[in-house]
Amino acid sequence: MQVLRGFSDPAGRPCVLTIGNFDGLHQGHRALLGLLVDEARARGLPAVALTFEPHPREVFAPGDAPARLTSLREKLPLLAASGVDRVHVQRFDARFARLDATAFVDAVLVRGLRARHLLIGDDFRFGERRAGDFAMLQAAGQEHGFSVEAMPTLAVAGERASSSAVREALEAGDLDHAARLLGRSYAITGRVAHGERIGRRIGFPTLNLPLRNRRPPVSGVFAVAVEGLEAKRLPGVANIGRRPTVGGDLRLEVHLLDWEGDCYGARVRAVFLHKLREEMRFASLDTLKAQIRRDVLAARDWFSRHPDRPHGQTIQD
Repeated sequence: MQVLRGFSDPAGRPCVLTIGNFDGLHQGHRALLGLLVDEARARGLPAVALTFEPHPREVFAPGDAPARLTSLREKLPLLAASGVDRVHVQRFDARFARLDATAFVDAVLVRGLRARHLLIGDDFRFGERRAGDFAMLQAAGQEHGFSVEAMPTLAVAGERASSSAVREALEAGDLDHAARLLGRSYAITGRVAHGERIGRRIGFPTLNLPLRNRRPPVSGVFAVAVEGLEAKRLPGVANIGRRPTVGGDLRLEVHLLDWEGDCYGARVRAVFLHKLREEMRFASLDTLKAQIRRDVLAARDWFSRHPDRPHGQTIQD
């Protein structure tokens, strides 16, 4: 899959196009991308997705922006797995947001990406103040020679598959429900960094994954499976949050149950399988250590009752 910055293709090739944030690449997104790829193949044109970075709401209302389900780096492999031929990543900033709907059609759809067929979700709006809608796209298509199709919302077990619904399930700790909407278990990918070695000092060394500016939709203590260190997944216990006992930045820390080694700099993926408890503040490191010991036992018990889950055989990842 080719990845380009901006909304122009240097080769000037016509395409079958979809546009969206695609946060989480949930079942609804995957269904839309499946239709996109089928239409592109039928027309003999590349299947192209235009997405935005950062999320528009992070620009307009940074204090009220939704928690990210996927970073751009996590999103791109998911788009590639859906069969998309090319992804354009457009920086969403105040200048781009000022494009009115007519200018958006001309600059992005007609001159930039040369869309021959545009496939969008049924709630798609575009242009300054989200003034553009499906009717405007149809009229523009008749004028400029592209067709427009809106895909109705996909329902999973009677519920609308949406990024908001996934976030709500994750924030509630219902990982199985989130996985049904996503079509895979929720996961976070990151590079192992040096920490304060507090876990090692109390007998529970951890993989430290700084989250930097990312605000994930989960917090607390979880049974997880870790990819990237061996050919198989490794079971572990993860804490994600602000670590109220020792303080510090927002991060994901994973204690692997049956593995030790030097993995600094490794890029790993933590797959969230079961929530054990909320994050808590403890009076001392000794009480924290005692609780971690109980968390490890709880995780081992959960894995013993779900022996297939570390390897992804129950929910497809």
